[in-house]
Amino acid sequence: MVDLFLGKVLVKNNKDKDELDTEREILLRLQNRILMLFFGSGDCERCQEFAPTLKDFYKRLTDEFYVERSAQLVLLYISLDPSEEKQEKFLKDMPKGCLFLLHEDAYRMELKAMFEVEEIPTVVVLRPDASMLSPNAVAEICTLGPDCFRNWQEGAELIDRNFMMAEEFDDTKMRSMTDPLRRLKYKVDTKKKKNKKKGGKEEDDDDEGEEEGDDNDSDEGEGDSAW
Repeated sequence: MVDLFLGKVLVKNNKDKDELDTEREILLRLQNRILMLFFGSGDCERCQEFAPTLKDFYKRLTDEFYVERSAQLVLLYISLDPSEEKQEKFLKDMPKGCLFLLHEDAYRMELKAMFEVEEIPTVVVLRPDASMLSPNAVAEICTLGPDCFRNWQEGAELIDRNFMMAEEFDDTKMRSMTDPLRRLKYKVDTKKKKNKKKGGKEEDDDDEGEEEGDDNDSDEGEGDSAW
């Protein structure tokens, strides 16, 4: 996926409009993440209606108010706005921290053709290797909300599950696949600790026994004394 944007400038939708333009910055931002390409326009009534839903969807998966850790998810707005001014206006309705391409960048239209976008709004969902998970996830996002990310995650076969819904932060429910092995290891370690403690106690008992023995020998010695 990173190859799709090497040599391009991705801009953060924040106050400073930080630019990601080096290979390292783009790699760190996109590697091992699911990418949502949102094709839309502020002039489109359906896009305006969908924007709040998309914003809430993205926040619930990446905002620490809702999740323990941010999901492995990136949102990139591909503007089909007629002007830079209209793009800037529509970006105000987009989630803070999402990315976008500059309006002057013709690569926007190349991506539109590459993914055969014929209507807006369209949300193309890509795996980390840039293969397609969904050609248009708009209906899925509106119907399932954040739960559809689980489907994408399984479909993308992401190595690490990197998010946790706050209301689901339950140790018994959210254990990883390796948890039984980990628990077994800790169980073994616990036994070792118990055995160690037990062994230590036996040693102490032995020491006490030896001390008592020494005391008895001493007492016997005193009994044999002429005094």
